Amino acid sequence: MSFFESLPARWAALRSVLPRLVQRPERLVSLHSLAWLLAALPLALLLYAVALVPFTPGISDIRKAKTEQPAQLMSADGKLLAEYRWANREWVALDQISPHVVNALIATEDHRFYSHWGLDWRRTASSVVLTLHGDPQGGSTITQQLARNLFPEEIGRSRTLTRKLKEAITALKIEATYSKDEILETYLNTVPFLYNAYGIEMAARTYFDKSADKLNVLESATLIGMLKGTAYYNPVLNPERAKARRNTVLSQMLKRGKLEQKQFDVLQKRPLRVNFERQTEVMGPAPHFAMQLRKQLIDWADANGYNLYADGLVIRSTIDSRLQNFANQAVARQGRQLQDVADKAWARRDGWGPGNALVQTLVRESAEYRAALDKGTPPDEALHSLLADATFMHKLRLEKTRVQAGFLAQNPVNGHVLAWVGSRDFGIDPYDHVAAARRQPGSTFKPFVYGAAFAQGASPTDALMDSAVEIPLGGGRVWRPTDGRAPSDEPMTLADGLAYSKNTITAQVMQQVGPARVADVARALGVRQSPLEEVPSLALGTSPVTLKEMITAYSSIVNLGRYVEPVLITRIEDKSGKVLATFAQSTPEPVFDARAAQTLRNTMRGAVDRGTATAIRSRYGIQADVAGKTGTTQDNTDGWFILMNARVVAGAWAGFNDGRITLRSDYWGQGARSALPMVGEFMQQGLRAKVINGNERFVDEFDVQPPADISLGSMRDWIRGLFGGGGSPSAPPARPPGTLPPVTTDDAPPLPAAPMTSPRPLVPLTPAMPAQEWGGG
Repeated sequence: MSFFESLPARWAALRSVLPRLVQRPERLVSLHSLAWLLAALPLALLLYAVALVPFTPGISDIRKAKTEQPAQLMSADGKLLAEYRWANREWVALDQISPHVVNALIATEDHRFYSHWGLDWRRTASSVVLTLHGDPQGGSTITQQLARNLFPEEIGRSRTLTRKLKEAITALKIEATYSKDEILETYLNTVPFLYNAYGIEMAARTYFDKSADKLNVLESATLIGMLKGTAYYNPVLNPERAKARRNTVLSQMLKRGKLEQKQFDVLQKRPLRVNFERQTEVMGPAPHFAMQLRKQLIDWADANGYNLYADGLVIRSTIDSRLQNFANQAVARQGRQLQDVADKAWARRDGWGPGNALVQTLVRESAEYRAALDKGTPPDEALHSLLADATFMHKLRLEKTRVQAGFLAQNPVNGHVLAWVGSRDFGIDPYDHVAAARRQPGSTFKPFVYGAAFAQGASPTDALMDSAVEIPLGGGRVWRPTDGRAPSDEPMTLADGLAYSKNTITAQVMQQVGPARVADVARALGVRQSPLEEVPSLALGTSPVTLKEMITAYSSIVNLGRYVEPVLITRIEDKSGKVLATFAQSTPEPVFDARAAQTLRNTMRGAVDRGTATAIRSRYGIQADVAGKTGTTQDNTDGWFILMNARVVAGAWAGFNDGRITLRSDYWGQGARSALPMVGEFMQQGLRAKVINGNERFVDEFDVQPPADISLGSMRDWIRGLFGGGGSPSAPPARPPGTLPPVTTDDAPPLPAAPMTSPRPLVPLTPAMPAQEWGGG
């Protein structure tokens, strides 16, 4: 009688014994009772396993990875931008995998693979005995390993009986449904191999620069050997361990008849000969844009019953692939130019020398320094040792002085994002300098100051004195903004103050309109995620913001005070082209006085025509109707430039991830020379290719009459009066050129609320600064 046939009798006997054991518990210690308990254990284990069956994963789709269709992100002009995949994997059929791989795998991991049904009872029993004797051994078959790899959350990885039972049940279910070759193919295509390589094909490319069908015996044994512990037997970082493990695999192949003794004797002496090349996931021409969308797309797919990675969705974006390409080229070219400047500046002894206090600070912040302290090395000794380590110092310098950049272009009318470059190289630095990085905008913030003044009735022809300014901050502190050169002590119009980015003029405007009003204007126009400190120095851009916020705010200026939410995608389709969701085009929201916005926009032409951004005309030959603003922060840490056109607003930022690092150049550090070339080249190429219409002009909705001309003579009369000259105090001019309209409730109506917001989810239409001097723009 078999074990299963005897189960009813055993259960009946156990039921008759249990009452007596309860009444006389001392019998539990008898040999007879112990024998009965041991006999009942298999039944209890079986019943427990049966109870776990509903809690094990379904295995109808173990090969789904082979047929998965990742979502495709498309540009507005029909070009593929990115694919959203589970992992960096390329599925290959079993007959496209070297037989040496299969032989090595079966010989090492599961030599009775073709003769069992998912569980190898002899191997399991052997592993239990060895483990009880203090030598932990794995007894899992290839099928069990596949179950664990495919369903890590449902099965788990803890060393418990429940986990092993779930693993065994799932393995039996897999074996009952799929052939041995299908199981092998799935296993080899899903197992991870470090360095973002999943499956044997990507592993072959990563470690040996060849396809899986070209792997020889040694290479196959090396990769299969890694499966015991990919990090421990990593052939790149731990070659000696990897070679020893490879030879263990070769010995198993010899033992199982897959190698001859002569082959083994020769092969085990050979070096690894790894040809390592990291396989980076191909992210396409707009990787930061794709990453920005990923979470929102996952949320949308989950809410609507789709799988972003498997259901073949097609996402239609607003990106123009031609403009994206121009942006990528412009950022790459200017990035190389700036990097050359940085390399020369920091390679000098007075730059990256051991005596530089900043360099010492950077060393103290390094992982190597912390590791030395953890080992008990005294701080001073650790610092001096690392400062003397040429290899470490060179690596640290390259890391810290790597120039970074961000670029964004947007259609101001409908909010469509046209080009998005988050860094110079996504593979090296995936940090997004468009939507994530907050940097001080410098003088690109000044238009909000002048906009606030224009909204209160000021005119571009109003004049203020270009003289030294002292603004009390309270507590004995005084803010003295300067322009890097002595003031002219001559009157200057607001239009020229903005065009030439004069800090002295801007500070006086800020003093009259007030920091709170300027902050309100910036928030209303589009700076809605970053907090703004309402202090006088806000006028010169001391509160960090994102490039995306600034481009949105400048778009609102082009739109004459109407805010448009940036749009990234227009619709989502299924793999057959059926439209699943259409996303609303942003509705312009009036947030700022339209006349004031028109005045500001037109005034900002001055920076391009005669001010700090004339290179747009002279160097890049752009004759289109454009306006813009440069920006440079303290010590040339950040360089900005934003250019406005009727249909394109484009802006760039240049600097370093660490704000303490600069280009160490007063020339190259200015926004007009660090950031402007990226925008200038982008616009130039867009116009040449006729992707951007050079005939588009800003549209004036109001006939704004300029105020009566104020002659130089009357200015001088006013200035003389200011310092005690003639003039009747009883009959002052209505608004002399040295003042702006007073701030009153009537003159400054409240702006529409612009609260701090987070990025909006995808909703379809269907189903105080201390006293300091600050650089100019």
